Amino acid sequence: MSAGCTSYVNADKVLVGSFSCPREDGEADAIYCCGFQDIKYCCDDPNSFFPYEHNYMWWLSIGALIGLSVAAMVLLAFLITVCVLCYLFISKKPHNKLDTGLTLSLEAAAKKSICPKAPAKYSRNEGIL
Repeated sequence: MSAGCTSYVNADKVLVGSFSCPREDGEADAIYCCGFQDIKYCCDDPNSFFPYEHNYMWWLSIGALIGLSVAAMVLLAFLITVCVLCYLFISKKPHNKLDTGLTLSLEAAAKKSICPKAPAKYSRNEGIL
């Protein structure tokens, strides 16, 4: 079984002639014509959409992982620095109480009562003395 790829114009505006699959210099099991309007190739899977091996994707993944690792380390160092600086700021802060003005005490309030106990000048039974 073989398939024929029709001629097409590639991305460089060059006409590529038609060919049949499998190609003489290609793999024997690549019997399907795959690709898009501007690139066609022989493949072994009729649902294949990309003509290259997927090994290059690993390099992209490794690069992305390295970049993400570096970014994570920078973020972690920043957070640790902020936490240490906050701790130092709080621990070195003087612990003096704020001056709230006059001090209140119960003894002073009792001595300066508005209604002090007046000595009794009369008793119930006797009336005014």
